[in-house]
Formats: sequence, structure tokens, C-alpha cells
Amino acid sequence: MAAIMALAPIVFGLLALSALFSAAETSLTGASRARMHQLERDGDRGARRVNRLLTDQETMIGAVLLGNNLINILASALTTQVITHAIPGAWGVAAATGLMTVLVLVFAEVLPKTLAILRSDDVARFLSGPTLLVVKVFGPIIYTIQYVVRKTLGLFGVRLGMEMDVLAAHEEIRGAVEYHHSEGLVETHDRWMLGGVLDLAEMDVSEVMVHRTSVIMLDASAPPREMLAEALDSGHSRLPVYRDDPENIVGVLHARDLLQAIADADGRIETLDVAAIMRDAWFIPETTSLKDQLAAFLKRQAHFALVVDEYGALQGLVTLEDILEEIVGEIEDEHDDAVPGVRPGADGSVKVEGSVTIRDLNRALNWDLPDEEAVTVAGLLIHEARRIPEVGQTFTVHRHRFLVTERKANQVTGLEIWPAPPSADD
Repeated sequence: MAAIMALAPIVFGLLALSALFSAAETSLTGASRARMHQLERDGDRGARRVNRLLTDQETMIGAVLLGNNLINILASALTTQVITHAIPGAWGVAAATGLMTVLVLVFAEVLPKTLAILRSDDVARFLSGPTLLVVKVFGPIIYTIQYVVRKTLGLFGVRLGMEMDVLAAHEEIRGAVEYHHSEGLVETHDRWMLGGVLDLAEMDVSEVMVHRTSVIMLDASAPPREMLAEALDSGHSRLPVYRDDPENIVGVLHARDLLQAIADADGRIETLDVAAIMRDAWFIPETTSLKDQLAAFLKRQAHFALVVDEYGALQGLVTLEDILEEIVGEIEDEHDDAVPGVRPGADGSVKVEGSVTIRDLNRALNWDLPDEEAVTVAGLLIHEARRIPEVGQTFTVHRHRFLVTERKANQVTGLEIWPAPPSADD
């Protein structure tokens, strides 16, 4: 009995150390890296130590696990030695095993890890100092263990690289946004904005450009007064100018330049030399990512570019506003419709022009139609139907019912969509 009483403080001391190791492991792996980086920038020394440990997370976890296992094994061995003196044989071993299992599980695992989960950031900063010391002490041993593990896994064809998956960070952020949105902590509009920022690197300008069939152009050979009237009717500040053939773009006319030239000519519009006030056109490939194009717009201090394919043929145009709308949603002015091409019906349906992009429709109505295979709503229907639908045909696509209402030549121009398919009885 005296031996047990003398051993108790040592065992509980070892269990306390084991609890610290368990709390350190859970809190450091669950700490918010974004908050730690911000706290470090604010001068928090604990956050600086946490970030230092997380730069080599594999070594940190290995050192903590090594220390934790050493302490738990030592505590179990001491307890078994003392109890087997009091209860010889297998019953003593069984009693020691049962006692240490309960003590380790409750006081060295569940209790500290629960606290670490609830207060990950605070616990990680508090225990970062001792953990850093443990990593320094056990570092050489951990490196040896890592080498053995990598070589062993290599025998089975598993290769462990040290480089970080860049896409993992984006997916982690996206997952966090979706989770907090489902919990009601992030509003729908903020969810779209944060998702739009992450999508910029994955989307090409061809997905947001105004298609060439919808681009308003000016004929360079037209009289200046006629060009002015067309420019005013278009509602746009920048218009491509072609000569002879719409594919032959010779420049871009800015409405402000045109008005300035009219003012300089004292209102004599017929005397204007439009070619002299045009600006050079900027052509970009359709495979340019939105992230790269946004950077290019900012670098060149430009707002307008013409998109061409690999053969140099004009495909459409993209503006700075088009890219920003992928982040903040539709930017409306006094010449824009609230949701261009989308008109809710009285019966719960939605009348949609075929040229409306899937992303805009999803944002306007909080739907979740896929946009991986097509850019526009008409493109999605054609992709799913595997043909160009006729007027009056109805399709059930991704739990939505599509009715073709308008078609011009081979282009689906009008659709009516219900947000859910009819029941079997209907």
C-alpha cells in the first residue's frame, strides 16, 4: 500500500504531462492559420511560435506523439510494476491495464482534447513554447523515423512529397465558406463574392465575354453623325470599329473621345475625323484566365479587350466590369436591367433568354445549375439534350423543367424554367 501511495503522485504527474501533449497535438492541428498569421502580424509571440511549428507540421506531430507515447508507456509500466506486487499474476496485470486505460482515456485524452477543440487558438498559443522545445529535443529522432516511414511506404509504391498542394488551400477556404453559409453565419451574397474570387483562376475570359453575335460595332465608313447616333443608342462607352468586314477591327471608339472631338469642332459633326480619335484595339486569347486578365487590366489601366480564338477570329469582348461582376454580382447603372434576360413569371416559372449565363441565373435565383460543361442556359440545355431543341419541347434537367419558347435558326433564344420537375401524377 505504501508503494502505491508513493507512486500515485508520479503517475498523476505523468498523466498531466500526457494531457498537455494531447492538448498540444489537437490545438495545433486545429488552430486557425488565418488568425495565427494575423496575430503574428500584430506582434503576438505565441502565434509566431504556432506558425513556426506549422511550417513543418509532420515533424511537430511526430515529436508530440513520441513524447506522449513515452510518457503513457512509462506511467503504465510503473503502475503495472507496483500493482503486480500487491496482486501477483495475470490479475495484477489486468487490474493495472484497466486502471491505466481509464485514467489515460479520461484524463490524458478525452478531457484535454475536448478543451483543445473548444479553444484551439488559445490553447495552441499557450502550449506553443513547450511544444517547440519538445520538437527541438526529439527532432533528430523524428527525422530518422520519417526516413524509415518514407522508405517503407516507397516499397509499396507510395511517394510522399513535401510540397504543398496549392489547390488544397482554395478548397479549404471554399469549404469553410460553404459550411458557415449552411450554418447561417455567411450571407448568400457574401458566399457568392468569396466563391467568385476563388473561381477567377479557374475561369477563362470566354466564359464571361459578350459573344460576337451580341457585340455592337461601328462601321468606319459610316458618316460621323450616323456613328454618333449608333454610339448613343448602344448605351456603351466603348465600341469596336470595323472596316469592310466585322472581323476586321481597326480600333475602339471611346464615347468621351467622340464628345471631346465634337466640342473641339464647335459641334460640326460632319467634319470629324473618326479614325484620328480611335484608340488601338487590344486583342487577347480566349484561354486567358480571369485572374490574369484582371491583373492585365490593372497593369494597363484599361477596361476593354477583344477576345480572339487560336486562329485570330473575333469571338467577343470582355470588360473590367464583366470580371468584377463575377465577384460582386451584377453591377447596375441607369441603363441596365435589374437582372438582364431573367423575368419571373406569375406561375412560379422564370422566363430566361438563352444567352443568360448559368452563373448569373444561379446568383439571381439562388439556384445550383452546373456550369462546368456550358456557359449559357441555352448551352446547358443543348449539352444535356444532345441536340438543338425545337420550340415547345420540354426537358427535365438537373431537377429543373426547361420549356423552349423561342428559337432563331440554330440558336435557342428563349426558355421558360420551373425550379422543380412536375410529379409523376402530373
